[in-house]
Amino acid sequence: MDRVWLNSYPEGVPAQIDPDHYSSLLDIFSQSIEKFADKVAFINMGKSITYRELDKQSQAFAAYLQHELGLKPGDAVAIMMPNLLQYPVALMGVLRAGCSVVNVNPLYTPRELQHQLTDSKAKAIIIVENFAHTLMAVEKHIQLEHVILTKMGDMLGTVKGTIVNLVVKHLKKLIPAYQLRTFTPFNQVLARGASLSWQKPTVSGDDIAFLQYTGGTTGVSKGAMLSHRNMVANLEQASGFLDQFLDEGTENVVTALPLYHIFALTANFFVFFKHGGTNLLITNPRDMPNFVKELATFPFTAITGVNTLFNGLLNTPGFAELDFSNLKLSLGGGMAVQRPVAERWKKTTKTRLLEGYGLTECCPLVTLSPFNLEDFNGSIGLPAPSTDIRLVDENDNDVALGESGEMIVQGPQVMLGYLNRPEETAKTIKNGWLYTGDIARMDEQGFFYIVDRKKDMILVSGFNVFPNEIEEVVAMNEKVLEVAAVGVPNESTGEVVKVFIVKKDASLTEQEVIAHCKQHLTGYKVPKLVEFRSELPKTNVGKILRRELRG
Repeated sequence: MDRVWLNSYPEGVPAQIDPDHYSSLLDIFSQSIEKFADKVAFINMGKSITYRELDKQSQAFAAYLQHELGLKPGDAVAIMMPNLLQYPVALMGVLRAGCSVVNVNPLYTPRELQHQLTDSKAKAIIIVENFAHTLMAVEKHIQLEHVILTKMGDMLGTVKGTIVNLVVKHLKKLIPAYQLRTFTPFNQVLARGASLSWQKPTVSGDDIAFLQYTGGTTGVSKGAMLSHRNMVANLEQASGFLDQFLDEGTENVVTALPLYHIFALTANFFVFFKHGGTNLLITNPRDMPNFVKELATFPFTAITGVNTLFNGLLNTPGFAELDFSNLKLSLGGGMAVQRPVAERWKKTTKTRLLEGYGLTECCPLVTLSPFNLEDFNGSIGLPAPSTDIRLVDENDNDVALGESGEMIVQGPQVMLGYLNRPEETAKTIKNGWLYTGDIARMDEQGFFYIVDRKKDMILVSGFNVFPNEIEEVVAMNEKVLEVAAVGVPNESTGEVVKVFIVKKDASLTEQEVIAHCKQHLTGYKVPKLVEFRSELPKTNVGKILRRELRG
């Protein structure tokens, strides 16, 4: 394979990395804790936690999981919370117990939560009390054994119980079945765990670190099995590109994207933990005025986000007046960075908005713009070290230079497969190559450009929305005969969901459809546009042609 992109690598960026440089993520934890013990690791809501404190609390959390809950290496543990200080403690605690993390969007509906907990066979869940009602709604349909509750704004280890304990009592009273499960407030877990002895598990690179749920290239949400080796490899790949750009122990990164999303999980949590950085966790980035106020108090050197986040900041009063003298890395991903946003960002902050490309199945980094690229070129950058990319036609033949083809990826960051779905895995990974479904082209310098996305996927503010799921929910309404979901352009979110419906009952209204979807779908998946038609375009075998509806 002619890896022409290597000629465009900045000096010092390696062509290959060692995916076994660390035996597991636990080695990276230990290294950073030792090197940066007294440095602040995370800040949230005016509170902070150092690397040393994080070490102590995550060990206590792991010891509790091991001894009090009896969890074994390989058991799945769900974490359902936004960006809070409790998140890094829980995440590291689960991994240090040898268990696998199942990240859960806290805004999931009961239907979505039930699917993820059932499919992953999660033994325990760490959940913020604000979302306990979602768990209560599905308790009879899941096999969960343990629930650990926390609350917004807790100073770790100092909660007096109060609201959390009331929630525990309320749940036990309402749901007799929960008598079969343990309920523990987060602070009590840390207090009890501190008196127990953490036993460092034997974790190999092949063990699963994350069951990270995604729609994949099609269909229902699937758990991508990301091993410790996958994650270590992706961190080494990111380091290969950024080591010369980042200074150990001095970086301050803004984390506004949720850590349960693979982009922030890798690019913010792990990359900057490895480099001894300080993470400012933003719990509610939609509150842009307060977000900007927090930025004013934090001398940030790096920020990641999706196009809509950068655009929102640029249009928030006070942002342009912030001190950007420390800022050196702005990284956009999750969705295409729009040229007007990139150009305005550079004009305002005096830093380039780098663009990358990735997908959950690759932990997620696949390509990244080199840091020495002066101007926005509309590309998704160059393949990461140890990453091969081919562009193929429908017969798996390589296309000519400059022509468009499906992007397929090979590298140590490619997932083990989808949990419980060998057939879906076989469709996605063939002969060691991951088929992304994205159509791209490559120029003579080895820069890749996305031409078209996965055939039917809708991208809302960087989040994958899959038409099949939307259509299944809409079809649950008995007044619907046929439905098709597509994405339509939107200046604010990149795309929004639009559904085309053939009515079974003439009384069906747009408001009724949207209200129904709000009951069963996370907010960003809810259709914003509804169009009623007498019939939908179909193939000769009756398959609805979404591409004709997209126009």
